[in-house]
Amino acid sequence: MMSSTPSRSSDLTRQIVVISAVTFMLIAALFGAGVLGGTPVQDLQGGALSATSTVLAPAAQAFSIWSVIYLFMIAYTIWQALPSQLASDRQRKVGYPIALTAVLNGLWLLAAQYTTLLVTVVTIVALLVALGWTIRILVLNPPRTFAETFFTDVTVGLHLGWVTLATVANTTAWLTAEVAPRSWGDAATGWGIAVIIAVVLIAAASAIRTGGRLAPALASAWGLLWIGIGRFATEPESTPIAITAWIAAAIVVVVPLVLWARGRRGELALARS
Repeated sequence: MMSSTPSRSSDLTRQIVVISAVTFMLIAALFGAGVLGGTPVQDLQGGALSATSTVLAPAAQAFSIWSVIYLFMIAYTIWQALPSQLASDRQRKVGYPIALTAVLNGLWLLAAQYTTLLVTVVTIVALLVALGWTIRILVLNPPRTFAETFFTDVTVGLHLGWVTLATVANTTAWLTAEVAPRSWGDAATGWGIAVIIAVVLIAAASAIRTGGRLAPALASAWGLLWIGIGRFATEPESTPIAITAWIAAAIVVVVPLVLWARGRRGELALARS
C-alpha cells in the first residue's frame, strides 16, 4: 500500500524550488538596482516610482529595508534546505507559497523595467495576496521552535509589512501618473491622509488576525516613518501628511505590542516563554 506521507524526493524538490525562486528574486533585485545592467527603479517609468513622485512615496532611505528582507530570505532559504527541515510538516505547507512570493517579487522588478505602471500594480497586488496567504498558513500552523519563528515567520512578516506599504505607494504612483487628472492635485493631501488612516486600520486588523505578529508592523511602520520624513524634508512637501504618517507608524507598532502584553501573542511570545 502506498504511503500518504510525502516522499523524500518531493521534499527535495520543494527545497530546490525555494532555492531557485529566491535565486531568481536576488538576480532580479541586482538587475533592478542597476548592478547587472538594468535601470535603477527610481529612474523607471518616467520617475513615477521615485521617492519624490507622490505624497505617499517614502523617502529614498526607506528602501534600504529591502536589504534586510533579502538577507532574511537568504537565511530562510539556507535554513529550509537543511536536512532537519527536509520532512518538516510546516515547511511542506509553506515552502511553495514562500517560493511564489519570491518569484512575484522578482517579476515586479522585471515588470517595472519592461512593462507599464499598471502591470506593476497588478504584480504587487498579487504579491501582497500571496504574502497574506502565506502568513495565514503560518498562523494556522504555529511555530514550535525559535528557529522556525526567526527564519520563517519573521521573514514572511517583514516581507508582508513592507509590501503592504509598497502596494499603496505603487498604486498611488500609477493613479497620479496615468489616471487622476491634474486638478486632483489640490486634494492630494486629503486623499493621502485618508489612505494612511486606511493603512493603519488594515495593519491593526492584520495584527489581530495574525495573533499579534510584530514583524509586519515593524516593516509597515518603517515605511510610514519615511513617508513622513519624505513629506517633511523633500518635495512634494506636506506637513499634515508627515505628522499623520508618524502618528500612524506609532499606532501600527503599538497594536501588536499591546496584544502581546495582554496575551503573550505574536513572535515575542516564544522569546518570552
